[in-house]
This record gives sequence, C-alpha cells and structure tokens, in this order.
Amino acid sequence: MIELSHVNKHFGSHHVLRDITETIERGEVVVICGPSGSGKSTLIRTINRLEEIDSGQIRVDGRDIHGPGVQIDRFRSGIGFVFQQFNLFPHLTVLENCTLAPVHLQGLEQGNARQKAITVLERMGVADKAGAYPAHLSGGQQQRVAIARALVMEPPVMLFDEPTSALDPEMIGEVLLAIKSLAHQGMTLVCVTHEMGFAREVADRILFMADGSILERASAEDFFAHPEHPRTRKFLSDIRSPFGRY
Repeated sequence: MIELSHVNKHFGSHHVLRDITETIERGEVVVICGPSGSGKSTLIRTINRLEEIDSGQIRVDGRDIHGPGVQIDRFRSGIGFVFQQFNLFPHLTVLENCTLAPVHLQGLEQGNARQKAITVLERMGVADKAGAYPAHLSGGQQQRVAIARALVMEPPVMLFDEPTSALDPEMIGEVLLAIKSLAHQGMTLVCVTHEMGFAREVADRILFMADGSILERASAEDFFAHPEHPRTRKFLSDIRSPFGRY
C-alpha cells in the first residue's frame, strides 16, 4: 500500500529524514516510535504530502505521489489523516465537520453525506454529539470526531500523528479503543505514538526511529522481547524506568 524509497528531507541544514526505505503492506498496522526529534511526524506527513521531500520516491497504492499530474487536494482527500490537535472547524457542528469533504470533494448529495456521517459517528461512539460544536466536546470526543471525519471519505489508508498527545490521561483510552477497532477491521494504519501498551497490543510491526533513520523494524512481540539495536534497547529501558517519560 505504501512504498518509500530513499526518501530524504531537510529543514534548512537539518537532515530530518535520512534515506528512508520502507514498505507497508495493505491491511498492515504499523506503529512508528522513537525519541522526540527523531523524524517520526515528518515521515508520516510526507505520506500525504503535508511535507514535501527533497529526494527519493513515495508510492501510495501504486501511484507515485510526487509524479506528474497528481492533484494534491484530491490525493489528500483519499488519505485519512488524524492530527495531534484535532483540527476541527470550530464554527461547524460535528455533523457539518463530517459532511463538508464528502459534499465538496466527492460531490456527494447532502442527504447521503449526512446519513454516511451519522453511521461513522455511531461507530466512533459520538453520534449523540452530531449537533454540537467542537468547543462543547471533551478532547477525547473531539479526537473521535476527527477520526470519523477522516473515515467518512472511505480512505484506503489512515495516518495518525500522535493522536493522544494533546489529551488528558483519562481521555487517552477512549481514543486508543477507537483506533484499535479500526485495526481489527483490516484497515491499513500507520500511527506515530508514544503509547507503547497500544503498540504492543495492536501493531503488526513497529518501526523505531532515531536521528532521521529507521534503526529497527520488528513485530510487536520481537520489538519488546528482543530489541536488537542499542538505541532501541535504551529507549525501552528509559520508558520502563520509574522516571521515564512514558
């Protein structure tokens, strides 16, 4: 579903992504983890061209997304992306947030878009908030609405960029449960997260990044039980310590 080949990205003189080559299969659930500043969020943002690359190639569902003739807005509408900060339109209700793209980008009739949105909101457990505005929702509810908004477009791929980092601790579980339900439905998911319990339970594979490179790729079981790279072992040791960040 996703192929990255020798991808490089710089911010000025800072080499953020270093010759990244990776393949993510259709229906695979991949978690990307690593210390802050390792390039995780930049990597996931290149997959839907929120960040441009300097060299290399990225193919999504067989298509070179930097190739000639790619209409960026139309391409992005087919990739579900869930941000750290929800990014809901504050002046629109939950239902309006979820019907905006299907109507304007897919040409769906308003009634059909509403019916589709309600169905997805029910899956996320927030259908009762359809008439509410984002400011009246908890952080966990806003993030579940953001997931629903992406799902309404029926994307073949869902990307999550630290979807729980802006949430209070008591709200993290409800969002992770929502993502977990998608993983069990066979969607292709790529998730940048520090929630290692979630990674252990849900991921087919875990990619560990540091200094702009993928240093380790392994099944969830092997990643936690038999980490090979010294940086991976230190990362896991730090997060398991009583004073670890996570």
